[in-house]
Amino acid sequence: MLPQRMKKVMTDNPKKLANLIDLVNLPSTLREFMGQSQTSRLGCFKRVWCYIKENNLQDPNNKNLVNCDEKLKSVLLGKPQVELTELPTLIKLHFPKQPR
Repeated sequence: MLPQRMKKVMTDNPKKLANLIDLVNLPSTLREFMGQSQTSRLGCFKRVWCYIKENNLQDPNNKNLVNCDEKLKSVLLGKPQVELTELPTLIKLHFPKQPR
């Protein structure tokens, strides 16, 4: 059963959903981080979030900040600290828009 919000996205704009879930070939930096050669943008974001949680990289004083280790820096353009709101944008940069 899909959440109501997801149903609305699917009916209102199916291309937007397709961009999130389409499998694409990953660039080398993401391929090393993910351990896969293909994934979706949504799958990549979920993997980055799991990595942050598993390695306890959120700032203990401000949970809206992520302190990047070396492996995460390679994915997030070398930034030492990133706000949570920046994560989707930084990950999206690795997935260039392809003409259909």
